Amino acid sequence: MSELPAANMNEVPTGRCIGLIGGLGVGASVYYYEELAKMHAARGCVMNLVMAHAHVNRVLGAVQAGDKDGLAAYLAALIARLKAAGAQFAIVPAVAPHIAIQELIQLSPLPMMNLIQEIQHEIEARQLRRIALFGTRFAVESRLFGQLQGIEVVTPQPDEVDYIHATYLQLVGAGAGLVSQREGLSRLAHRLMERDRVQAVILAGTELALVFDEGNTDFPNVNSARLHLNAIARRAMD
Repeated sequence: MSELPAANMNEVPTGRCIGLIGGLGVGASVYYYEELAKMHAARGCVMNLVMAHAHVNRVLGAVQAGDKDGLAAYLAALIARLKAAGAQFAIVPAVAPHIAIQELIQLSPLPMMNLIQEIQHEIEARQLRRIALFGTRFAVESRLFGQLQGIEVVTPQPDEVDYIHATYLQLVGAGAGLVSQREGLSRLAHRLMERDRVQAVILAGTELALVFDEGNTDFPNVNSARLHLNAIARRAMD
């Protein structure tokens, strides 16, 4: 059996080192890891990534309590560990912790990739004026923490918010999605468009990437996870 020639690792470009805060939840962290690996491979580049695991209940508790300073301090400590491991910039692959993104930017020892900023850019590029949000109750009821500018955000009815929130937490807990979850959320999206005249639904939760992709989403949407991933890949490789 002939031996394969040894690869000259000095000839393979390596991307900038990504610092990823995982665990918020595990499914989204794995999804980001897999997608970023594919995106690097497509560019003929070796991914350079380090990860620190966050405690999801601690983070969600801080989000629910509105403790932005405490949340930012907790995440900044994790980012310090990522920096010590060689990370050159940091990402939080979850929407809910972005309630404290401005506080975190001030404390973080590394540059941050702001997911909500990417959503805002996409909304402006597509000239959307009236949208709804899918994600945790905290994101939906706060209209993405009041951070979206120049856009009318329609809040679903209380029972619909309950359904969106419960479904999202199921995705976080399981780390995988079901066809029934995608179908239920899709029906609700169409209802919001017909009843409330929304132009698109912002998939404002990275775990929604476990049930929605370009091939199975039959309503106008803004996929926050995909926007974030594209921005991360540009920063890592361009």
